[in-house]
Amino acid sequence: AELKKASKRLTCHKRYKIQKKIREHHRKVRKEAKKRGRKKPKKDPGVPSAAPFKEELLREAEQRKQKLEELKQKQKLQRQKEHEKRRKLEAKKNATKTKEKAEGKESSGKSKAKTNKLLGKNSKESFCRELRKVIEASDVVLEVLDARDPMGCRCPQLEQAVICSRGDKKLLLVLNKIDLVPKENLEKWLNYLKKEFPTVAFKSATLMKDRTMEQPTKRPAHVDLSRTTEYFGSKCLLKLLQEHGRTRNKPIQVGVVGFPNVGKSSIINSLKGVRACNVGLTRGVTKSMQIVHLDKQTKILDSPSIIADPSNSALALALRSIIDTEESGSADVLEGANAILNYCSKQQVMMRYCIPDFRNTEEFLTLLAQKRGMLKKGGVPNIDSIAKVLLCDWTGAKISYHSQPPESQRPPPYLTDDKAAKMQEGFNLKTLEEGNTTTVQALKYPSPASSIIFQSAGMTNGIIEENKMIEKASEWENMETSREGEEEEDFTESDDDQDDVEEDEMDVTEVTRKAKLGKQQTSSTNSEKQIAENKTSNSLSFTLDKTADEDDAYDFNTDYV
Repeated sequence: AELKKASKRLTCHKRYKIQKKIREHHRKVRKEAKKRGRKKPKKDPGVPSAAPFKEELLREAEQRKQKLEELKQKQKLQRQKEHEKRRKLEAKKNATKTKEKAEGKESSGKSKAKTNKLLGKNSKESFCRELRKVIEASDVVLEVLDARDPMGCRCPQLEQAVICSRGDKKLLLVLNKIDLVPKENLEKWLNYLKKEFPTVAFKSATLMKDRTMEQPTKRPAHVDLSRTTEYFGSKCLLKLLQEHGRTRNKPIQVGVVGFPNVGKSSIINSLKGVRACNVGLTRGVTKSMQIVHLDKQTKILDSPSIIADPSNSALALALRSIIDTEESGSADVLEGANAILNYCSKQQVMMRYCIPDFRNTEEFLTLLAQKRGMLKKGGVPNIDSIAKVLLCDWTGAKISYHSQPPESQRPPPYLTDDKAAKMQEGFNLKTLEEGNTTTVQALKYPSPASSIIFQSAGMTNGIIEENKMIEKASEWENMETSREGEEEEDFTESDDDQDDVEEDEMDVTEVTRKAKLGKQQTSSTNSEKQIAENKTSNSLSFTLDKTADEDDAYDFNTDYV
């Protein structure tokens, strides 16, 4: 039989006896402390009412106290950053050690692994190869543009490849996500783009709850996920493609191309009326060419995303490149978030995210992480995760922002007047104009005040040829290795900066201790020395330099004589 555990219950007599002993012990400790002469800390007497310039003294003392608090907060954030850097470097070292061990064991199969990686389905070389297949097999190419930044979604290499290709290939522009921009801005972009290529206004279907559509009063009994939500512009585009097929007197193949997250697969689902292609918020969901039959005369080819050239601006790479949120480095994600915030109105961003004023991108991400509860162990804001969320917001259908078209019409050099006229041949432009008008009138749009004003970075260069992609891959590897070396240098420099900050804090406490009313001359000389020392330190974002007059502020740690 198992023995039962001893009970922890006590008799009342024993419990009261223990409590009495504790009280006696506390009394004894207080008595000894009294004998040793431990005194209570003196209260701050404050500034007497009869003192001259009382308000100025109080104001200066409050400013000094506030600066010290800001300094402590700055040091706390810096310690957190260094802790994160140290943790990441340790993780990288462990990863390299395990990698070296694995390479030592599998040195023979290293070359095979490299070739398999290049031929893998998720590799960027494979994306270029599949995209080239779609362009060559298509009679009509639909370049999908995000209505919030149409110019940034245009790829000059793709347009030039279609225009200069053999055969009578046509290029159509599809302006998707039109429900996320103001109506006036949409009409401006349609008038600008239709002068270069035939342009279709489109609102693709999504499986999310759409706020721009009127919701049914009755609750549906069953929701079929294979059926998509309401969409606009599909009838106009279908009619345009069918009429173009009749002019050719043969079945046509339509390729759908564009940068990540512009809605290529969603447009195909809208045209088909059923969820034929996989869609998602993550970039690069479509890995290879997919064929969808619309009718007997029309086939649609879904393609992987265009690979953005690394020579593009930081903004273009943040919004248009295929970023794997799990494998991408924190530096790339933070650089992308910084580029987005620099190209839009600060006041509108503060209103959209309900965040107070911020000085830089890091402070904005810290405030946003605290607001959304994205914290690590110890309450440290998860900057990397919130930066990835910000990028997903701006590439997905969550944030309403708009950019203005160029003031003057300047077509690219590869698009001459003859080629522009050739691109419009075979399409009924009158039907297209009427279809766009009905689509624009059928939707609800955000007001210009609620939509964030965004400054576009212009056309985004892409890589279409597979050979160029392989050349760029070696450049990316060299960039990554150089970045790792820079991070290690930054870590060593940050240790030196921390020592400087600690010295500055000690100097500030010395300055405040010497600020007494009876010793004005000595305090002025010391403050001048302190100013010279503080000028050398660049780690602080604000200066604590004080003149001799400012240093005469009342110190609350001393008695007023």
